Amino acid sequence: MDKQRAKEISTSPVMANVTFNGTQIYINNVDEKDDTATIFPLEQPENKQKVSIANLVEH
Repeated sequence: MDKQRAKEISTSPVMANVTFNGTQIYINNVDEKDDTATIFPLEQPENKQKVSIANLVEH
């Protein structure tokens, strides 16, 4: 995924279908400086992690 699209998804009120390693996730925020995003699985909001935006897939 590209950085601009990740940023759009993270600020949109509409839920997008995005996965990380096959798990559907929510993008909490995007760090444009290091091309990472803070995400969490939809079923586990307490499980936040910082990952490379390049590893996110929009379906």
